[in-house]
This record gives sequence, C-alpha cells and structure tokens, in this order.
Amino acid sequence: MNRIHTGLFFIFFSFIFSVSAKAQTFETQYARPVHDVMQDVGKRFGVKLKFDKNVDTVGVMLTYADFRIRPYSLEQTLDNICKHYDWNWWKQHDTLYKIKLYEYPRRHDDEGRQMLDWLSTKYSNKEQWEQRRAILIKEVRERLQIDRFLDSCVVGNASQRSSNSAILSKVRKHDGYTTQNICLELTPGQHVFGTIYSPLLRRGRGRLHPLIICPDGHWPSRYRDDEQQRLATLARMGAVCVDFDLYGYGQSAAEVGNHNTARAHIFQAACGLKLLDWMLKNRKDIDTTRIAANGGSGGGTHTVLLTLLDPRITASAPVVHVASHFDGGCPCESGMPVQLAGGGTCEAELTAIIAPKPLLLVSDGGDWTHTNPELEYPFIQRIFGFYDAEQNVRNIHLPDERHDFGTNKRQAVYDFFADIFGLDRSMIDESKVTILPAESLQTILP
Repeated sequence: MNRIHTGLFFIFFSFIFSVSAKAQTFETQYARPVHDVMQDVGKRFGVKLKFDKNVDTVGVMLTYADFRIRPYSLEQTLDNICKHYDWNWWKQHDTLYKIKLYEYPRRHDDEGRQMLDWLSTKYSNKEQWEQRRAILIKEVRERLQIDRFLDSCVVGNASQRSSNSAILSKVRKHDGYTTQNICLELTPGQHVFGTIYSPLLRRGRGRLHPLIICPDGHWPSRYRDDEQQRLATLARMGAVCVDFDLYGYGQSAAEVGNHNTARAHIFQAACGLKLLDWMLKNRKDIDTTRIAANGGSGGGTHTVLLTLLDPRITASAPVVHVASHFDGGCPCESGMPVQLAGGGTCEAELTAIIAPKPLLLVSDGGDWTHTNPELEYPFIQRIFGFYDAEQNVRNIHLPDERHDFGTNKRQAVYDFFADIFGLDRSMIDESKVTILPAESLQTILP
C-alpha cells in the first residue's frame, strides 16, 4: 500500500471512528450535543429557548439525551436537562423560556408555594408563631453577624469620643420641607452618607413627627427623581425621612469600591440601625411611637431586615420585594445566609415578623412579586390573624405594572402612612418637589 492509499485509509478510519463515537449507544451513554437537544425540545413543544450569555453550550455533550425528554411536560424535560449542568430555566412568557446558570436566591413560583405550605405546618396559633419568631430573630442576627459588626462601629460606641458626632450640611428650605445631608463614620474610615427630609414648620412648633428610615434599591442610586419625590412628599405630609447610600454606591463607592460582597449585606443593615440611633438621640422632634421603614426592591429587602432587627420599628412598607421564591439577587440582600435561619425560611415569613404592627406590601405583575395576591399576602394575613389584626396588613397589587417605584407605587405608600401615622393628605403634590442634583445630596468630608 503506497503512502497515498495509507493516508486515505487512516482518514477514512478516523472519520468512521468519530461518527461511531458520537452515535447514541450504551457505550456513548446515548449522548448528543446539548444545543441540538434543546433545539429539538423547542420544536417539539413549540417554544423558543434562549440561553443567557453566561451559559456556554459550545462542544457540550448531554448524556442520555433523549431519555431526559418527557413528551407530556416541557418543564420536567427542562428540569432533567438543566440540572445536569447546574442550570435553571425561567418562563418569560408562554412561548419563551430562558436558560440561566443556577441562582441560589431564586426559585420557581411553585417552590415558593411549597415553602409557604411547609412553614404553615410549624404554627397554628399565636404562641407557636411567637416561639418560631424568636428563633428566626436570634438566628438571623447570628447568621448576619450583625452584633459583632455593630460592636466594631465607631458611631454609637461608648468608648469612642466621636460616638455622637455627625457631619451635617446646611439646611435647605423648599416648598413645605427641608433637606439636610448627614454623614456618620460607621467603621474607621468608612461612612454612611444620607439625606434627611423634614417637614418645614410654619406653625405648631414642638410638634412630634413620625420617622421613616428609607433604605435604597439599585435604580441606580438614591439621587434619582422618584426617591426625592417620595421622601420630599412624605416630609411635606409631616414625616421625617432619611435615606442613605448603598454600600459601594454614591459617595460610598470611593471608600469601599465593590458593592458585590457579603459585607454589603451587613454594612447596609448597620447603616439603617445607626442612623435610627442617631436620629432618636439627636432629634427632639421625633415621635418614638411612630417609626417606620420603607424601601423598594433591594431597599425592600433591607426594609424587611431592619424591621426584623429593631423592635423600635412600628410599621413597615417593603415595595416590589416580598416573595416566597426569591430572596434578592444581590450579595447586599443575600450575601449572608439569613434564609437558612430556623431550618429554612423565606422573605414572606421574615416580613411577617412585624405582626401585628401595620404592614404594606406593594406588588406588580411584571416581577417576582406577581404572586403576592395568591401566595405571600394570604400567608402573612394568616399570621396577623393570630393577633386578630388582619386589618393591619394590606396588599396593593398593580397587575399591569413592572419593577419600579413609579407613581402608583408611591401613592400606595402615601396612603398607607397617611392612614397609620395621620399624615396630611392635602400635601400630596409631587410637582412641589425640587429635584436636586446629586452633588447637592452629598456630604463634603473635612
């Protein structure tokens, strides 16, 4: 056999071998390229399967490929395929499914239902619930490591001379309210930066006002228009409001850099607690019987957390946040494993810890809170029922809206605080709010 014939023989043999190696047999574990399998699944069930940019299917083989397909169920089929690679699927709408990497804080709606059903077996009366609540509070504090962190803080530490010091800007007067920036050194060299929105007193000096601590979300900063509109309007209505930068956002970015760290979870919780401490110690116009937390999205996560950590909170209003199947997708919300408290919990149960004090849930049809009317709200109502206080929890659901802190969501917040704190509804007029540039809401450090 000459060299040409020999070369052709080896090329032919290699081709035959490569084909047989990929054939669906017991020896090859009935393998097929996963991309091809997914295309077949899409055609079979009449849907489009979209891969997230972080999911790489190039050259990836799926063993026992066709045996994973369930002709009677698309979602079981996707389960069988995705779990082999630590992927997950998410239904975008009836004909579109997205394939993403596994996310530990996010589950499917039905898993949220199963979680709430399981939790409901743990208590059937007030006494059993309060035993469970005590365990949750204790273990959340431990898993968050908040007490150790608070002990390391500068502000509020009796051994530090600067325990009550704050850098305050001049008070700016607006139509019916004032703004004043505040900065506290939380840990050595790292600060909490915020702004205080207060009612502009024209008469009745000495009047006490409710205080609302307002953790921020990721939209992308507290300087945005809708946050200024909300806090200023609440101040015009008669409440004192305080917001603050997320860890690594706004002015905090220059001090700590990366937001995506578990420390953000602890630091942001401490910001709310320390600002509350400072306000109660240094402001003489605060009614200590009317203290609330209010925030949206990631700010809703910290509204729930602040309410759990501090019994001085008498009302809570988490907006577009509470779900039984989603804990928050950012390390500042789930960087520390607080959802493992009590053998396993979820945001709906942690939110219910405020019972029987007033609670507002604002949800919409365009994000993970779309299940509130049928899942989370009834679950929380049941716990309020242990205190005969079902009337103290309300759900404003906006089925045609998406994930934001838009006009209708802000209106729900105004109505809630007008009802429970007696705020002045006649002062609800967002056109009276002066939108300040970011630099006007920042503190100049010495």
